[in-house]
Amino acid sequence: MSSPQMPDSGQMSIDLLINARWVIPMDDQSAVLENHSVAVDQGRIVAVLPSAEAGQRFNARDQVDASTHAVMPGLVNAHGHAAMSLLRGIADDLPLQTWLEQHIWPLEGRWVSEDFVYDGTRLAIAEMLRGGTTCYADMYFFPEASARAATEAGMRVQLATPIIDFPTPWAQSPDEGISKTIRLHDEWRRSTLVSTAFGPHAPYTVSDQPISRIAPLAEEMDVPVHMHVHETAGEVTDSLAKFGLRPIRRLNQLGLMSPRLLCVHATALDEDDIAMIRDSGSHVVHCPQSNLKLASGFCQVDRLMREGINVALGTDGAASNNDLDMFAELSTAAMLAKAVSGDAAALPALQALRMATINGARAMGLDSVTGSLEAGKQADIIAIDLHSLNTVPVYHPASQLAYSTRSDQVSHVWVNGRRLVDNGELTSINQRKLFDDIQGWQTRLQESS
Repeated sequence: MSSPQMPDSGQMSIDLLINARWVIPMDDQSAVLENHSVAVDQGRIVAVLPSAEAGQRFNARDQVDASTHAVMPGLVNAHGHAAMSLLRGIADDLPLQTWLEQHIWPLEGRWVSEDFVYDGTRLAIAEMLRGGTTCYADMYFFPEASARAATEAGMRVQLATPIIDFPTPWAQSPDEGISKTIRLHDEWRRSTLVSTAFGPHAPYTVSDQPISRIAPLAEEMDVPVHMHVHETAGEVTDSLAKFGLRPIRRLNQLGLMSPRLLCVHATALDEDDIAMIRDSGSHVVHCPQSNLKLASGFCQVDRLMREGINVALGTDGAASNNDLDMFAELSTAAMLAKAVSGDAAALPALQALRMATINGARAMGLDSVTGSLEAGKQADIIAIDLHSLNTVPVYHPASQLAYSTRSDQVSHVWVNGRRLVDNGELTSINQRKLFDDIQGWQTRLQESS
C-alpha cells in the first residue's frame, strides 16, 4: 500500500474519516471509545483515534458524521446457506430430519442450479449487508455462483464447499466435491473478498474415507473445514449405534479435529466432547435461532468459553431461521446463554458482540483481515444509529447493541473501504430487479411444493 500524500498543512490525505460518538473496535482491549474516529485509506484502516486528534492529523476526501452512532467492525456470520433464502418459510414447524429429508432435499434436488444459487445468494447478501453483516461463511452448492454474487456486491465470503456421500446437484460423489474444492481454491486464491474452505456436511452424511482425505488437504491448502457437528442428540445416538463412537471422537480418530475445524451447532456435548474440542483448538459456531426453531438442543456457550474455546455466531440458512439478522442472533445468543447456564452474568454484551465479529473471523482464519477495527486491517466497518426510540437513553452502548438494537438501525456499511450501504440504502445491488427475480422463483417453487 502506497503512503498517502502529505498536503502543505502537514495533514495526511486519506480516503475516508468516520467521526463517531462511540467506536467499539473489538480488539484485545475490548473497550468502548467515546468521540473517536476511524481513518481509512485504500481500503484499509489507518488509525482509530480521538476525533479531535483525527481532525488535526488527517485531510479526508470523504467524511461521515456519525455523531449519534456506534461504529464497529462489520458483523461476521460464521455459518449459513445463503441461497436457501429462496426457501424461506416453505417448510416450517417441522423436526430437523423431517424438514431435511421430506421437504428441503427434494426441493433442492428439483430446483437447485447455478441460477438458483446466484439469485438466492443475491437476496441473502442484500439482507445481510442491510443488517450490518460484512463477511459470511456459505456452505452450499454451486459455490462458483455464490462467489460471483458476492464479488459483484462487494461482500466478503468464505465458500465452504459441500462434500457429502450421496449425489447432489453440484457433485456426484465426495471425491468429485473434493476435486472441485481444490479447483475453486486455485481460482479464487488471489481474491481480496473470496476465500475457500472444505464443507463436509455432517458426520452422518460423510463416510470415513472422505473425512480422512480432507484433513491433510486442508493443512496443505491452509484452509478451514466447516462441518455440522453434534447438531442433535439423535445424531449422537445414531453414531454410537453405527460406529460405536460419538461423532467428535470419530472425527478425532480420523484426524479432523484441529484449529482448522469449525464445529457448527454443537448442541449435544458431554465432558469428553468439550475436552476434545478444547485440546484440539477447534472452534464452535453457535446458531441459536435455528437450533431453537428446529428444537435441535442448546449449545453450552458459557461453559465452552470458560474452557477457552473460541465460539463464533451464525444464522444458519433462512429456511430454518428464518432471517439473516445477526443483531437478532447475538441478542438471542446472549439471553439464551444465561438461561442455559442459570447465570444472568453469562455471555455479557461485549462478549456477545465479540462472538459476532472477531470470534467469527478467527474461526474462519480471517482475523488478520477483518473482525476488528485495527490499523492495517481491511476497512469492514458499520455504523449503527442509536438515536432511536428503542435504544435511548444510551448508558452503555454495547448493551444497547446486544439487547435492543434492530438491524434497520444500521445506516452505513463499508467492505474493503467501499460504501455498500449509504444512509440505509444499498449501493451495489439493484433492489427493484432483485425483487422481480425473487418473485419469479417464488412462483416456480410454489407450483412444485
